Amino acid sequence: MTQSMPVNRPLKTLLISITASVMLATSAIAYSAAVDNELTAFINHQDPTPVQLRVEPEFWWANMANSTLELMLHGDNIATMRAVLNETANHISIVNTTASENPNYLFIKLSLKDAKPQTISISLEKDGNPEHQFDYSIKQRRSDSANRQGFNNSDVIYLITPDRFANGDPSNDNHINMLEAVNRTDKDGRHGGDIKGILNSLNYLENLGVTQLWINPLLENNQQKYSYHGYSTTDHYAIDPRFGSNEDYRQLVTAAKEKGIGIIKDIIVNHIGSNHWWMQDIPSSTWINGLTTQQNSERGKVQFTSHRRTTQQDPYAVATDQKNFVDGWFVDSMPDLNQTDPKLATYLIQNSIWWVEYANLTGIREDTYSYADKTFLAQWSKAIMTEYPNFNIVGEEWTANPITVSYWQAGKSNQDGYVSYLPSLMDFPLYETLLEAVSAAESWDEGFIQLYEMMANDVVYADPTNLVLFEGNHDTNRLFSLMNEDISRYKMAMTYTLTSNRIPQIFYGTEVLMTSPLEGRHDGVVRADFPGGWSEDYISAFTQNGLNPQQIDAQQFVSTLLNFRKSASAIHHGELIHYVPKDGTYVYFRVDELQSIMVVMNKNPTEVLLSRDRYKAQLSGFSTATDILTQKTQNISRTISVPANGVLVLTLNQDKQL
Repeated sequence: MTQSMPVNRPLKTLLISITASVMLATSAIAYSAAVDNELTAFINHQDPTPVQLRVEPEFWWANMANSTLELMLHGDNIATMRAVLNETANHISIVNTTASENPNYLFIKLSLKDAKPQTISISLEKDGNPEHQFDYSIKQRRSDSANRQGFNNSDVIYLITPDRFANGDPSNDNHINMLEAVNRTDKDGRHGGDIKGILNSLNYLENLGVTQLWINPLLENNQQKYSYHGYSTTDHYAIDPRFGSNEDYRQLVTAAKEKGIGIIKDIIVNHIGSNHWWMQDIPSSTWINGLTTQQNSERGKVQFTSHRRTTQQDPYAVATDQKNFVDGWFVDSMPDLNQTDPKLATYLIQNSIWWVEYANLTGIREDTYSYADKTFLAQWSKAIMTEYPNFNIVGEEWTANPITVSYWQAGKSNQDGYVSYLPSLMDFPLYETLLEAVSAAESWDEGFIQLYEMMANDVVYADPTNLVLFEGNHDTNRLFSLMNEDISRYKMAMTYTLTSNRIPQIFYGTEVLMTSPLEGRHDGVVRADFPGGWSEDYISAFTQNGLNPQQIDAQQFVSTLLNFRKSASAIHHGELIHYVPKDGTYVYFRVDELQSIMVVMNKNPTEVLLSRDRYKAQLSGFSTATDILTQKTQNISRTISVPANGVLVLTLNQDKQL
């Protein structure tokens, strides 16, 4: 059987040549034709190429909270073989071996309870004769790995689409084993950004004030077209070679950590790419929704998702509607995974933990969260949080309804009894309200009052402060454009994102006013190249060369806020107190025992003087305040001066005790 060969694998899936001669058997394989996006029927195939054995995960670690590990083996006709562990294995044993109806897969469950770091040897025997043998490493964990700190309210997350950020190594723009070549003139094609480009940009990001990087998926996406976005995984254990290698990724994490920056991995458990190696030989008849290992899988027979996400919590929903949402495919190039298959569920859980441990991550962003099986999602998030109790995972649930979002957060008491272990979610309801509130003209029911009233919905969340509020992401149009290129409204939106009681996330290029169309999806334009990320770029956000005065002002504004946040304890964990918007202004405070911060947004075309009397409960003991944006101090003993069409971020200065 011809096996897809790995690329860039110093630390990748184990591929071990067979140690004894065996007769090649007829094998059912699936072939994914990306050119016409249509799966063909399974065909019989014989090939004299030496058979190879694939083992995933490649290695594991001792002293994990879960002491069991399940290996997935793939090779010709291995399902009936007997797995034998070498006698020198210390506190490691085979619990069981299982197979699916596909003869080319074998699953070996190991017990690692009390096991120390070591290398074991496992052989596969047929009729008492060894057919395959491989060594397997159980590694030493980093000290205190289990207690790693996940991202939190003290952080600012910076989202990067890696193909579009910076090209640090043009030599890997194309790869002999990858289908799609670089074409920077195609807005929907690959442009050549990579891990080295991000690594080279760490000084810029540190100076900007970023403390966490969420990077869109870096795993192999060997699709014929539109592969740059990364959401069509074709190998769960390999970084795409056009981005770099597994080791490059780990080096990026290490270098970022030295600058006080953590790395959040973008993970997808809902679907894969149609060119995933599984699709050449599907592990089981329940692995892919709508496909079996023997099915003639014409694309017209595949069910697509209804996108009706409320079916997962609707007490009146029928089972067929729930199934149509969860089991349907997004598009025909993204086969939908069936997480109710216990072997697949274990595989996905182990894969997520493997990357956290291997790369030393500080967080996970889980794509299309509610589209996967909800029972599995609870198992997946619980398993990760059990291994890493201080970790953080943010899920994507794209809806403007806070109740729908709140259902998935850990600690929420749901009417149907569903228990989630997901700590955080993207706050789409607040994001959409923020855009409307800041851009609208002030009236009784529009403008700042929309933002004020949306915050009252925090009562439905188990932990609203652990939600992630963003000004934009790779799926939304650009903030500056949505604010009609009004720099004052842009600054209001950014100020609220960075000073409210949420974990803030900004999108690469927002700091230099990157733009997009206003309506509809324009992914290739939204994810345009970061200026200066390519050697031939004249305009550079890194050096400010070619930036106009407004872009430089915006970049400095964002950097000032981000760097202020780093030591602002009131923003990290302080209380939020806000006042009903009045006369075109909105005032809120962030307060803890060490610091008090007053934030004012003013839509009026003239300077506003706010009377101290209304805010005396928060201003008692403070007669001066310093504006962190201008570093100017003003007397607030009677009034607070707010600039026209502007924002004010004041640190309140404690009066000296006589």
